[in-house]
Amino acid sequence: MEAQQGQSLTLEECLKLLKGERDEQRLAGLLLVTKFCKADDHSSLRRVYEAVGSLFLDRLLRTGMGKGTISSSGDNNRDAYLNLSIAVLAALCRVPEIASSEDMISKIPMILEVISTQSCSSVLEECCEFLYLVSTASENGIMRFYESRGIKVLASQLPSLQDGSHLVEISIKLLQLILSKISLDTIRNEYLSELSVIVAAIAKQFAILHNSLKFEALHLLNSILSSTDSSQLLKTLQLRPQDSWSHNIRVGIMAILQNRVATAERLQALILAESMVSIFGEDWLISQVSTNKTQDPTPADMCLLLVLEQSRVEIAVLLNELAYLKYEAPQDTLATVEAYSLKQRNVAVAYSLVEKIIKLISNVGENEGALLDEGTLTKLILQLNETIGVVLEYLEDAKEHGQRKGDDLLASVRIIGSYLAEAPVACKEKVQDLLGYMLSIEGADEQRPFHSVCFLLPMLCQITMKVEGCKALASCGGLKAVLDCFSKLIGSNVYLVEDDGRVFLACDTIMNLLLKKNKVQFMLDESAFVDLLKALAYWSENTDDMSSKMMASSICALIFDYTSEEALLNNPDFNHGTLRSLYQLIARCLASSEQDTNTDMDLSEIISAGFSRWAHRYPHIREAIKM
Repeated sequence: MEAQQGQSLTLEECLKLLKGERDEQRLAGLLLVTKFCKADDHSSLRRVYEAVGSLFLDRLLRTGMGKGTISSSGDNNRDAYLNLSIAVLAALCRVPEIASSEDMISKIPMILEVISTQSCSSVLEECCEFLYLVSTASENGIMRFYESRGIKVLASQLPSLQDGSHLVEISIKLLQLILSKISLDTIRNEYLSELSVIVAAIAKQFAILHNSLKFEALHLLNSILSSTDSSQLLKTLQLRPQDSWSHNIRVGIMAILQNRVATAERLQALILAESMVSIFGEDWLISQVSTNKTQDPTPADMCLLLVLEQSRVEIAVLLNELAYLKYEAPQDTLATVEAYSLKQRNVAVAYSLVEKIIKLISNVGENEGALLDEGTLTKLILQLNETIGVVLEYLEDAKEHGQRKGDDLLASVRIIGSYLAEAPVACKEKVQDLLGYMLSIEGADEQRPFHSVCFLLPMLCQITMKVEGCKALASCGGLKAVLDCFSKLIGSNVYLVEDDGRVFLACDTIMNLLLKKNKVQFMLDESAFVDLLKALAYWSENTDDMSSKMMASSICALIFDYTSEEALLNNPDFNHGTLRSLYQLIARCLASSEQDTNTDMDLSEIISAGFSRWAHRYPHIREAIKM
């Protein structure tokens, strides 16, 4: 009680000095304030602010900056005045209503100027403290900070700050606050160069820190690098020397993934890894940076193995949680909808990383051979097999619940298709059991299956090279799905060059089945082959590529085995023009085979052999050949 009374008396004396008429009295009062006023004593701070008034604080700050005068001031006292004014302002802004006042907001440009001209860490720290408190207290504070080119000032200071210092912490919080209120697009358009400096500086902190600030750096990097349009920023970042910022990010990600941290932070590390792989490609996971320092002792494959292991864990957990939300949790509640949406986004990140790792393995060449040895590849494949098994179980559960539509299901088919393209016999029995179901899955915006078939085409093309695979596809009705996919690919007005690979995969799959028709029992109804012939005619008419024409002609020659000219013309969905187009296609390919020794001999033989089998059922084809 005595101490409390003493403090009260001291405060009253201080307030009397602050209300004095002479500057010397007020200065003495402010010096007392800095010694006994506690940051959390908002009541006392309010009384101090009311007593001293904003005009004196403004004059004191300007005097310290060399822009004003206070009685008895001189050049020798200027630094002291500056230190005192900044310390008092930062203390007063602990009170939210003071921090949000126009009086404090108006001082932001001056405080930024002080930061630009000072090197004393204590002054800089209190300046940043002031800026953070004022910006936190009101949206006007944030906007004034941004409009006063605060981003530029922060970018100039960050690289030179002591690693892990309180200044770094406040700077990161300030940046997070700005990004929460001002769109990244706006910042990127106005401060592209500064933003690249900030990313590099934060990446360094992310690599070397081992406290909670590491996670703040992680979240800030994700906010900047995970944006939808960061191409210009990335170009600017790639100009930075030695690519050290990307190396620092890899070091930071590895530190999080190999230590005991919260699951949420591990997921954030995966999100950042996915962004970096999207920027630099899959090799980023196994790249090493040469520096002037000692060689990094970390194994080159460590980041790759850690990312895949954590992605595998996340996929198993998230798919289990998604299944619960879909089939057991209360439906149509806001909490369920929001949780489902968040988990879908998170599993998409893990899926993307796994797909990129699959691509990395498939592209391993001479240069990467030393980095991905046989032992590493074995570890990767074991984890991938386990992951694909979990995804297949998720689809199996969805099938049992009668679910065929959803982007989560489509994404699951995509990752399975990516892996099976490289390992077509993996999880063989379960894949065969689910093949028909996977080919029937539709994305949320699809009216009929298409993308699911596209994702599985590389695997379908490989397994149908054998009779067993043809039987598996035929028994589940998969041929119809492939025919529909082919027709949509080449019959669309938005046919793209990048679709060529899918088109030829579909063609190879169709041909594999047709060539094994004697060993594989499957039904090809009239409407299916009529639609296919129409698609082939359209394709051949709209391409100048001879390989495409030969492929179309080969499939046509195999389809003609199933029907006749008369039957086709009696079909209401078929006409003379389409048949004439097909005849001309076959005639041209037959002629090309005779003249060009470079023509694909396998396809030429299919066309020639087919012609000899069914020519008598298509009397008008000889007219096309004579022409």
